[in-house]
Amino acid sequence: MAAPPDPRTDLAVRTESLTKRYGRHTAVAGIDLAVPRGSVFGFLGPNGSGKTTTIRVMLGLASATGGRVQVLGEEMPRHLATVLPRVGALVEGPAFYPFLTGAANLGRLDTADRYAPPATRAHRVRAALAQVGLLEAADTKVRAYSLGMKQRLGIANALLRPRELLVLDEPTNGLDPQGTREVRELLRSLAAGGTTVFVSSHLLAEIEQICTHAAVMSAGELVAQGSLDVLRGAGRAHLRVQTPDPGAAADVLAAMGLQPGQADVPGRTAVVVAPMDDGAPAPEDVVTALVRAGVRVRGVTVDQASLEDRFVALTGEGFDVAR
Repeated sequence: MAAPPDPRTDLAVRTESLTKRYGRHTAVAGIDLAVPRGSVFGFLGPNGSGKTTTIRVMLGLASATGGRVQVLGEEMPRHLATVLPRVGALVEGPAFYPFLTGAANLGRLDTADRYAPPATRAHRVRAALAQVGLLEAADTKVRAYSLGMKQRLGIANALLRPRELLVLDEPTNGLDPQGTREVRELLRSLAAGGTTVFVSSHLLAEIEQICTHAAVMSAGELVAQGSLDVLRGAGRAHLRVQTPDPGAAADVLAAMGLQPGQADVPGRTAVVVAPMDDGAPAPEDVVTALVRAGVRVRGVTVDQASLEDRFVALTGEGFDVAR
């Protein structure tokens, strides 16, 4: 029988009671973060929730006040010198020399990496640019790049050498729909190749499309984490009945043990909404009961809980999740 997986080696990032204080202010309050290897991991939270502070501690850019951090199975910041060459990062936006070309900027950054072999630098730069769709703009000065092109150049910098972990802060910021799709496919391909991708983003719909796992921060605390299916499943599905007879429909739903909410009335057709908790009747049984009661039914749908629903329930915040 195969040995059970070791959680210490099956996690790309692991924190235990991680705490960071600035004077009397606690930015991160004893969080236990677990990022599975090979996952595309979304990191969500409102402004000031501690996301950026957590990332900075992970990368050794800030020291923890308490707790432990392991990145790629190594204690941080004790093993910073051996861990960081295996990590690519784009944090708080890319910064480049505007008077140099994209290729020249990457070449200078690669030169600063003492582990990068000079003999293959030009090849690595071109390969990284091709990977993010910027090869045709390799010899264009960065001052002529759009915001989206600069964002992709930042990702190219993180990919100059093979990485086991990629940490990206708002990777689709400023990208047009085509660029967003390209980055989405790039991140999926990297994860398929074994790279763990850690994405901090305010675009919840984007996180739902590209991530396999996620964590939610609120006021310095980790309020939820797990696979997207688990996070969404913890929310409530809702039954929506389209009918010109909202009062009668609400009575039928209430008699079946549901709790219909106030009807939304777009035009002449009302929409009666009721949460579907465990033990709720099947939608087809609801339709049967409505028809038997003479309720005119124009449509019935069950909306599964979204990541946005779960986020709002956990944090009390709206859709705009920032760093």
